[in-house]
Amino acid sequence: MVREWVVEKDEGIRIDRYVCGTVEELSRSYLQKLLADGDVLVNGKIVKSSYKVVVGDQITLNLPDAQEPEILPEPMELDILYEDSDIILINKPKGMVVHPAAGHNSGTLVNGLMYHCKDDLSGINGVLRPGIVHRIDMDTTGVLIACKNDRAHNLIAEQLRVHSITRKYYAIVHGVIPKEDGVVDAPIGRHPVDRKKMSVNTKNGREAITHYHVLKRYRRFTYVECQLETGRTHQIRVHMASIGHPILGDTVYGPSKCPFPGLQGQTLHAGVLGIIHPSSGEYMEFHASLPSYFEALLRKLEQES
Repeated sequence: MVREWVVEKDEGIRIDRYVCGTVEELSRSYLQKLLADGDVLVNGKIVKSSYKVVVGDQITLNLPDAQEPEILPEPMELDILYEDSDIILINKPKGMVVHPAAGHNSGTLVNGLMYHCKDDLSGINGVLRPGIVHRIDMDTTGVLIACKNDRAHNLIAEQLRVHSITRKYYAIVHGVIPKEDGVVDAPIGRHPVDRKKMSVNTKNGREAITHYHVLKRYRRFTYVECQLETGRTHQIRVHMASIGHPILGDTVYGPSKCPFPGLQGQTLHAGVLGIIHPSSGEYMEFHASLPSYFEALLRKLEQES
């Protein structure tokens, strides 16, 4: 795909920064590769990434067609909470990526599901995400549902769309929350500067609502239950950080240095998922116990208090 336009402002900015600011879906590292490969032209000529744009420059950007990698089934131990001909519920461990993406073509939950379910996975989300209706972050643990056919996928996706699914998460957050219960009602969108992050964004964000309930207070931390009313990317992580209580271990939205060496990522666990079954029409609720690392942290916090 070729995109062309004329520079109308931002004169004097490096070409790599300028194009990234104009075509937001491109990372700067990928754009620098395009520059090195001669896929970015200024007035018909190849330029270096240090070139500074001038008003009136004709920019030509050649975006090579994306090539989807072949995703292969892989045998792996899956903690299956429930399975039938329509759905499968998995207790996802920490460190597992849900579906293949850049840098993660193997070892993902999808690779394991493809081996376990064979051809019985919905195809609505394409070859990279068969069966996947929703996802949780790599370092978030807990319940995740996948669908085995397109009918089930559409029905579960509709429940997600209208926010009728029950989703309860458990987290340890920095600081002592004084109120027993609270609601964070703040729209979430892409961070205006760091495109890899999300943020509370009143201008371009989408509605996001998180209910939280204090389960236990410790000397420096609070153990909370968070229930999602909506399901935006990084919602709980962004919302809890926005009220001054980032999740322990979350170095993206919280302190850059974790107070517990060896802790990998945020202490966030998807403990409860409730749905209307796509065939029976009955409400079903699935529970995943806290992982051992999480329980060990709670015991440690209890000893410190």
